[in-house]
Amino acid sequence: MTVRDVFELRSQGRTEEAYEAARKIYATDKSPYASTAMFLTASDMLHIRKDDCNADEADKIGKALERLKSNTPEHLLEGVWGEEMAVNYLLQKGYIILERDWHSNHRDIDIIAQQGDCIVFVEVKTRRNREYGDPLQAINYQKQKNLRRAINHYIHFRHLNNPWRFDVITIVGVLGCNMPEISHIEDFALR
Repeated sequence: MTVRDVFELRSQGRTEEAYEAARKIYATDKSPYASTAMFLTASDMLHIRKDDCNADEADKIGKALERLKSNTPEHLLEGVWGEEMAVNYLLQKGYIILERDWHSNHRDIDIIAQQGDCIVFVEVKTRRNREYGDPLQAINYQKQKNLRRAINHYIHFRHLNNPWRFDVITIVGVLGCNMPEISHIEDFALR
């Protein structure tokens, strides 16, 4: 069982299975992805236990959530949550997810998807609000330069001849929010 499997179970509404799988993974893996899977599934279970009027279990889960939140930097949890929201959005639009968090040296591509025969490289930017500007502003010249290099490396590494494009998905909302503001900019021009 992997973190991706946990997110898949969660998206299928199999909340208790997702929670138990996340607990097993988190017991040995404290990475941001495992921490976020644990946080989101525990939040789901907290709501279920409250709805079931199981106060004791809800209290235990609530305390565990507080410990988890204090041990994982919130920006990491938010970033992984935003990427998960973006993946779900793309899947609902009929995209096929090929890769997530693909690395080339110190450069990464958040999501690599396929739409028809086109390979789509996706950068995800997550923000709580627009207080400090639009999330698109974070895709500055240096970030674009790194993305171009990572995309070129991926194309050569996989020996691709497919057409491709670069998209940006911005997520504005707070961690755990089920209805964040999602904006999808297709064919974003890399400078």
